Amino acid sequence: MGQEQETISQVPFLEDQQQQQSTITVTSKKLSLLPLIFLIYFEVAGGPYGEEPAVGAAGPLFAILGFLIFPFIWSIPEALVTAELATTFPGNGGYVIWAHHAFGPFWGSLMGSWKFLSGVINLASYPILCIDYLKLVFPVFASGFSHYLAIFVVTLVLSFLNYTGLAIVGYTAVTLGVVSLIPFLFLTVIAIPKIDSIRWISLGQNGVPKNWRLFFNTLFWNLNFWDNASTLAGEVEQPQRTFPKALFSAGLLTYVAYLLPLLAATGAIPLDQQNWVDGYFAEVAEIIAGKWLKICIEIGACLSIIGLYEAQLSNCAYQILGTTNLGLLPKVFGSRSSWFHTPWVGIFISTLIALTVSYMDFTNIISCVNFLYSLGMLLEFASFLWLRKKLPATKRPFRVPMEMLGLIFMCIIPSGFLVYVMVVATKMVCFVSALLTFFGIFLYFFIKLCRSNKWLEFKNFEEKLDNEDVN
Repeated sequence: MGQEQETISQVPFLEDQQQQQSTITVTSKKLSLLPLIFLIYFEVAGGPYGEEPAVGAAGPLFAILGFLIFPFIWSIPEALVTAELATTFPGNGGYVIWAHHAFGPFWGSLMGSWKFLSGVINLASYPILCIDYLKLVFPVFASGFSHYLAIFVVTLVLSFLNYTGLAIVGYTAVTLGVVSLIPFLFLTVIAIPKIDSIRWISLGQNGVPKNWRLFFNTLFWNLNFWDNASTLAGEVEQPQRTFPKALFSAGLLTYVAYLLPLLAATGAIPLDQQNWVDGYFAEVAEIIAGKWLKICIEIGACLSIIGLYEAQLSNCAYQILGTTNLGLLPKVFGSRSSWFHTPWVGIFISTLIALTVSYMDFTNIISCVNFLYSLGMLLEFASFLWLRKKLPATKRPFRVPMEMLGLIFMCIIPSGFLVYVMVVATKMVCFVSALLTFFGIFLYFFIKLCRSNKWLEFKNFEEKLDNEDVN
């Protein structure tokens, strides 16, 4: 009887998703395996750019061990959770849907607030990074009005590309991913004859202190966000089969793309630890192969940043769409373009917030993004475990092959790291994160008030889920 009730309780959700996916099939092209692989890749990594500070913080040996081992204790558990839940509940909104099913609409809404704020603030950094590389070639963009105008124009152009459709964005990601990785392939091959493996076991230069906070933050930022692509599940062709394959392939690509250039660079040149900061791979390329490879890596960095922006904006926009389908946002937020069938309201809101944040000094805000993301991930792991207990008989096209005790152990290790990230946060980061969390709570109750007084029009899908919670 319990199994029958659980199966019945899923029917409204599945019917809604089938109807939604049928509509999408008619009006837009679905996302296939290859573009999904590269969208996930850009959600997580986008290339070896950004892993250099790990060497500067702890030396070559710990940096290599970090990128060798950390994926197994962090990335793989997150990817496995994503694969199971995204195939069980294959709708736009991803982790918002999971928390909603597990703990109800309040926690679904709060999950959406934490994830959206962390994602959209992170989005704002990419046009700035792109201009930072362009100003090396065009010094006029270095400062002043032209600098801010360039950020504005780049943001709008990249957002318009996202507006043209997820299939276009996906195949653009494939092109950007391949082209941006080619310089690192050259770097690795050319470095092989110059490698001295003794350099790999260096603990760092004498007198240079270890910066463990920077080391772990570097690993965290370069190997997380595996769950972001789950917000696109409603746009994916056969998500139950495609998502596990895409996650595995993207994981393998990310692993190789980080590790091989790191081994090549640290093994081929003498260690000067203070130089290992963001962007140092370009200098390494010049030392190993010449100016031409440095220029190629700098161009690749710009292309990678474009891919990162497109993947992150897709995540934010389709999260808004999925949250609207749950009835947690007014119906207007789920509007799609009549030309491209893309969620133009979600794209517009995400772009507007990104533009606002991009003109601010947000060093502490980025740390808050880390804090908010950690809160969201703790809730995500809790949702995963609770849904296994709450709905054990629900069909799972992909199922993590463990029983509850093994699943708890799998989730506890990365959860410990999330707690560590929050414990070492500054008081300012804790304050701002708390403020943004209270904003998310206020937004939920304000939306609930609007719904009860019928001030705005909402989809009635949330009522179906509320009935599930009662059952």
